Amino acid sequence: MDFKEKVAESYRQIQDQICNGLEKVDGLGKFEEEIWEREGGGGGRTRIMQGGDVIDRGGVNFSAVHGKLPDQIKNSFGVDEDEFFATGVSIVIHPINPWVPIIHMNIRYFELNEKVRWFGGGIDVTPHYVIKDDAQFFHSYLKNICDQFSPIFYNDFKSWADRYFYINHRKETRGIGGIFYDRLDPKKSGLTYDEILTFSEQVGNSFLPIYTELIKRNQDKPFTEEHKAWQTFRRGRYVEFNLVYDAGTKFGLETNGRIESILMSLPPQATWLYNFKADPGSEEEKTLDLLKQGIDWIS
Repeated sequence: MDFKEKVAESYRQIQDQICNGLEKVDGLGKFEEEIWEREGGGGGRTRIMQGGDVIDRGGVNFSAVHGKLPDQIKNSFGVDEDEFFATGVSIVIHPINPWVPIIHMNIRYFELNEKVRWFGGGIDVTPHYVIKDDAQFFHSYLKNICDQFSPIFYNDFKSWADRYFYINHRKETRGIGGIFYDRLDPKKSGLTYDEILTFSEQVGNSFLPIYTELIKRNQDKPFTEEHKAWQTFRRGRYVEFNLVYDAGTKFGLETNGRIESILMSLPPQATWLYNFKADPGSEEEKTLDLLKQGIDWIS
């Protein structure tokens, strides 16, 4: 088994573990699976849960694709070669209860040849209502993982997430961030490819304990129609980011990816309100005030 096959098999197992765990946490919903093939090479497994007890809509996707890079991607990567291989797991969960946050995770590996190959990914949380204790738990968990591999990973990747998950036209972050990294290779990280794979696997394996805890803390909190209205408004911001800025969405669309799998990140409902202003002192205003880059959530 060569390295890229090793990565793909590991990611398949992570997809299985997360889907099994989420079904147990939800208690009602079950994932529907669709096996698909990509015209040009490779394919994947799309798994979607809808109408669960906790999860409104959630997708846990695995793909391993190969073929020729479009010219615009070659130019953006600064390479001349055509043949690529890419594999990854991508997750977005939209919960029913507005006190449970939206969560996103992606781990991926890209290869052109032995010299041009890298890992990317990250995990971030988008609360409808920011709860500082939850943010501290989430970021502390990620820091513990990062610190096992490098003393600079957490600060670097946390800052990268703050910059990346930013809705520039709104001047606000998508949520409370997390970690984000891209084109991670031995030269940039000081790690071997096998060590970077282990890091990627640990990021992937963090998803289930993190989200299980966040669900446990918040799933039984009562909510009103006003809370639900705010939830769909915040979902609208999520949609704006994914369709305007998200690199994975752009890459999938530009490499003839499967549309249903690419757009599974979108919520079942979202709203846009004209010139919305939160009431002074409200929970909504408090959340908007915390959608900023550079917040230290741990201290």
